[in-house]
Amino acid sequence: MDNLAKNINKTSRTARLGFRATLQQEALLRKAAKITGRNITQFVLTSACEAAENALCDQKIFFADDESFQAFEEILERPAQIKPNLRKLMKNRAPWEK
Repeated sequence: MDNLAKNINKTSRTARLGFRATLQQEALLRKAAKITGRNITQFVLTSACEAAENALCDQKIFFADDESFQAFEEILERPAQIKPNLRKLMKNRAPWEK
């Protein structure tokens, strides 16, 4: 998937989006844009594209050509390997469980 969020300034934009926000939401967005060195349009567009890409990546259905799917199946069919560092990590409690 193209990372559209990272290419915000590299392409010309012709589509127009419009939405309404509360004064508090606008202030929050402007403050976040300022501390990241972006204008509000860049900040909102980048953030929205990142969220959209994440939402699409979280889908349980994905598509692959025959060659890619075959390679994926081969990886899934490999026998499990014991990874000492992973075993050690899995023995630790998550920080929010402590």
